[in-house]
Amino acid sequence: MSSVTQTAPRLVVRYKDSEAVARAAADRALLTISDLLATPGKERVDFAVTGGGDGIHVLEVMSASPLLGSIDWSRVHFWWGDERFVSADDDDRNAKQAREALLDGMVQDGALPEANIHEMPADTRSSEERNAAADADNQAAADAAAGAYAHELRAELGDDPRLDIALFGVGPDGHFASLFPGHEEVTISDPARIATGVINSPKPPSLRVSLTVPMIQKSHQVWVIASSAKKREAIGKALTAVNDPAVPVSHAAGTDHTVWMVDEVAAPQI
Repeated sequence: MSSVTQTAPRLVVRYKDSEAVARAAADRALLTISDLLATPGKERVDFAVTGGGDGIHVLEVMSASPLLGSIDWSRVHFWWGDERFVSADDDDRNAKQAREALLDGMVQDGALPEANIHEMPADTRSSEERNAAADADNQAAADAAAGAYAHELRAELGDDPRLDIALFGVGPDGHFASLFPGHEEVTISDPARIATGVINSPKPPSLRVSLTVPMIQKSHQVWVIASSAKKREAIGKALTAVNDPAVPVSHAAGTDHTVWMVDEVAAPQI
């Protein structure tokens, strides 16, 4: 699969440990947002955050940073690269975890408007309905959620929506967002398809919503964070490949900057 836009070369930065990765990513996010907001003519910043242990810890570090209060958060909008398609109050929700780590506190303090938080839709079906659903029903529900998110992206950012910053983690199998090796969603190349439903995820929960590769690769900056030895093999494969569906995170690239932030045990060969 070829990328839909010209993407930036990868910059790989190695840090001592997972805590250093989280702090570097948090500082980079806060400083980049501040710099972008200071750009003449720049009205807003659109930042897609990620879930998982690494991603949520970055938000926790941001919440404690002295830089947090120096940013005009009324001009910053938060999005997600993917989401677990579960009920809104499910602890598996990336959005729920992100709110607890950072966003709800800023809303309560009056710094961040609630309208600037753009969650992916939750599954509104009852547990009984979900348990009884066939694959076709689940696909239809997840795709409808993806369609609603695509509509929101276009309503906010225009017919050709582009994120300023998109942050992703990486799994030991090389997946990023909810794009998994061996699953057809990672091969979507139609630029009009900017979000997709995912069923039968190999990592529970099985139902997901994800941005597609074409949407991700239109982002101005794409950052990947990774720590722990169990991800070393996947990172090694990703950094020696480009747009390889067998290693989905090899598609991670932005138009202006592509940055990998990894710790020593995750990428000792770099």
